[in-house]
Amino acid sequence: MMNKKEVLIIGGGVIGVCTAYYLAEQGHSVVLIERDDICDGSSHGNAGLIAIDHAIPTAAPGALSAGIRWLLDPGSPFSIRPRLDPDLLRWLWRFRGACRLEPMRRAIPVLLALSHASLGLYEELHNQHVLDDGYHYNGRLMLFHTQAGLEHGIEDLRLLNDFGVNGEILDQNGVRQMAPSVQASVLGGVYYQGYAHLLPGRFVRKLAAVAKTMGVQIHTNTELLDFETVGQRISKVLTTRGAFEADDIILAAGAWSQLIARRLNLRLAIEAAKGYSITVQRPHDLPDLPLSLGEAKVAVTPMGEFLRFSSTLEMSGFDTSINMRRVSATRSALQTYLGGLDTLQDMELWRGLRPMTPDSLPHIGRSPSWQNLIIATGHGMAGITHGPITGKLVTQIIDDVPPDIDLTPLRPDRFA
Repeated sequence: MMNKKEVLIIGGGVIGVCTAYYLAEQGHSVVLIERDDICDGSSHGNAGLIAIDHAIPTAAPGALSAGIRWLLDPGSPFSIRPRLDPDLLRWLWRFRGACRLEPMRRAIPVLLALSHASLGLYEELHNQHVLDDGYHYNGRLMLFHTQAGLEHGIEDLRLLNDFGVNGEILDQNGVRQMAPSVQASVLGGVYYQGYAHLLPGRFVRKLAAVAKTMGVQIHTNTELLDFETVGQRISKVLTTRGAFEADDIILAAGAWSQLIARRLNLRLAIEAAKGYSITVQRPHDLPDLPLSLGEAKVAVTPMGEFLRFSSTLEMSGFDTSINMRRVSATRSALQTYLGGLDTLQDMELWRGLRPMTPDSLPHIGRSPSWQNLIIATGHGMAGITHGPITGKLVTQIIDDVPPDIDLTPLRPDRFA
């Protein structure tokens, strides 16, 4: 056992809670602060997917041009709101550089390594604890209703084949055997076995409860105000509930990490990207299999008695307003792929901010400026996927032991 340390975690989403769990497992004294409640942000309303095999980054050839092309389309799956923000301009320039074949191919094996490591940890967590979060490991079916969309889905599969990922190309009959309720307009699909899914909010809250039994102190409704520093170390974290001191401090506040880091004169290459989800009562004839509505970029995830539709990537800064035109566009897209969903009872309309990096890889590592600050954010749409392995890696950094995964591509200062 390494020397026991006092560790403060900023952020009560999946990354912060998983980190708290693994630190407590190693015997460290852990305090977690969250400005709202546990799992009130993107960790709550996301698609609940643990994406093991489909590891193509958002920063891929054609992504930026598609964002510009969709700019004025209220129903587009990806949009960038123009604004005179130097941070956004720098982010877009770096994103442009990452949207090339070579950087994309470098990112894929890193994402696969993170995902497969997380899957093993998810299996361990569910074997050790009764989390009651609807965890299933049964793959995901990508649906396409145009020939161009299907061909693009097959191209993605062939790209992933180069990295050892296998999938099954299905015709109309094959699709209907797996998902009988799809519309006749669906031409085919691709099935990836390497997907698991769960109820994300329930997983995070249940794991937080387990962490508390292990000694983790969780302070909710505790807003960070500022830092006090001495030399190259953070000496105090000032909050609305008083000051906290710790040997190591972990910044795991999702999209809000960008704003918090500025108090320390750090510029994280992160932009907030708004996503939406609609949760409804689940119809009885829909299989317990996550679906992707290919051309519409909508995720459909069974969650026990509920069904969740997740969509859009709207880069509009920290604007958390709901764009009802985008919500309507998601509902309209559903009718193209699946029948009988227009009469389902809505249970929740949600939106949240995801922390996006230019190259689609998270920031995991020590700050180059502050000796006792570790950054663990920037997971984009893969926070649930990479939550457990991020918590394990941060624990290994604090314990000063070799990490399970090479952290070089994830260095927080790689864009400096």
